[in-house]
Amino acid sequence: MAERIVIDPITRIEGHLKLEVEIDNGKVKDAWTSGTLFRGFEIMLKDRDPRDAWHLTQRICGVCPTSHAHASAQCLDDAFGVTIPTNGRIVRNIVEGAQFVHSHILWFYHLAALDYVDVPSALSAKTSDPKLQAVQAKLKTFVDSGQLGPFANGYWGHPAYKLPPEVNLLAVSHYLEAIEMQAKAAHLSAILGGKMPMTMTSPPGGSSHVPTVDEITQLVFRLTELQDFIDNKFIPDVLAVAPFYIKEGYAGIGKGHGNYLSWGVFEDPSFDPKKRFLPRGALFADTGLELHDVTPEDVTEDVSRAWYNGGTPLNPTVGVTDPNYTGYDTDDRYTWAKAPRLKGKPMEVGALSRMLVAYASGQPTARALIDDTLVKIGASGKPEVLFGVIGRIAARALECKMIADEMSNWILELGGNIKAGDAKVFEDHEVPQSGNGIGLWEAPRGALGHWIDIKNQRINNYQCVVPTTWNVCPRDGDGVRGPIEEALVGTPVADASQPIEILRVVHSFDPCLACTVHVIDPQTNEIRKFRVS
Repeated sequence: MAERIVIDPITRIEGHLKLEVEIDNGKVKDAWTSGTLFRGFEIMLKDRDPRDAWHLTQRICGVCPTSHAHASAQCLDDAFGVTIPTNGRIVRNIVEGAQFVHSHILWFYHLAALDYVDVPSALSAKTSDPKLQAVQAKLKTFVDSGQLGPFANGYWGHPAYKLPPEVNLLAVSHYLEAIEMQAKAAHLSAILGGKMPMTMTSPPGGSSHVPTVDEITQLVFRLTELQDFIDNKFIPDVLAVAPFYIKEGYAGIGKGHGNYLSWGVFEDPSFDPKKRFLPRGALFADTGLELHDVTPEDVTEDVSRAWYNGGTPLNPTVGVTDPNYTGYDTDDRYTWAKAPRLKGKPMEVGALSRMLVAYASGQPTARALIDDTLVKIGASGKPEVLFGVIGRIAARALECKMIADEMSNWILELGGNIKAGDAKVFEDHEVPQSGNGIGLWEAPRGALGHWIDIKNQRINNYQCVVPTTWNVCPRDGDGVRGPIEEALVGTPVADASQPIEILRVVHSFDPCLACTVHVIDPQTNEIRKFRVS
């Protein structure tokens, strides 16, 4: 007999996500994802100076603000008719790369790993390593205190946990070390970005900061530390964990529609998005790993099942954000997320999409890393193993290494330019009376687009289509599920009261929604908190 369960909110993500699923015969039969928070940045930006956009849109997300800064700056570069200088391009790439490294380490260890690592189990591990013994003793003191903090209310001991105690202990040790690595990655970003989060040095026109030779040295030092962690902890941890779950059938779980989109990220000198370090393109389920060209004109947003006024799906160039909350109803409207479509199809976005598009494009580093990983996990020549939860985990780790290694080349190039006396990082420009611009980029969580329409040197319309909107979107007017909804269908659930299998699928997308809503009463200044359900 089918039963419905509601998980609200989903934890270990950024922001507020409600999930309702129908379970029948031990498997998910249907699912509905609901973004329960409206923020309205598109409305806030209207009638402002266009140059405000790159500052304000960073506040859409505190984890990937740099990507919003760069997508917005590119959008304005396009509208202003600006081509940024070589050093400005390199600085943006380095600051963006640091954010990707930070985000991937954060996601794997602190948001997703607890779905696979049974923390209390580590107490029974046998080890002669003094460092691991010290971690074990610290963990025992922590558990014995009863104050479990982020480890409270876990589904510890659930039969879906498959790792032996010794692997769990190693993972807990690296969980703690990864906290320090996050800080180092944030520092790497802040050296050229001014601070992290909310970079201050990537306005339209390039960069507002001229790097020094001393800063180049700092970048090399910090990046070397991070590369050591990625090569000797992050990658080995993923390779250690994956086989245990592939053996249990996880290679086939959470596939979804099988459509993948990447706008591309990290510019090369040509500024051709197909030649970006991680290139632009799309893959569709019916044509496998055949790469397809994509353009911004291919995008529409459907609001049939979301809390907005509107009818026909619109391209963001003429998009409308007109909120209208009508109540939560899975048979009608049930979310604040619009439903983006590419050529009419729902698309998965994120690290897996980028790596698959890079693989299909023939990008040599991506192909070598993916092929080598398939061999190591016992799936040589079977890239379809990556279409799902396991692939999303592997793609994050491989992409993290790929970007960190390439950052070394960008830093050396920048340092060489600075030493040679080429310090130009910014191109002067004027704000036009009218114009349009588009910035298509990637955040760690996937495809990111900013669209602007300028009239009388003011923002007439501004629309953002962000990564989680692609992944967490609802059904469209034809009733086609969003990517996470579709990926959940068929997921086995051993115990509906402890649905860890469902969390694994959702966390593999790393959904990122906004933070708490505050409304201030203008008479009393009382902060009122509302939970939309």
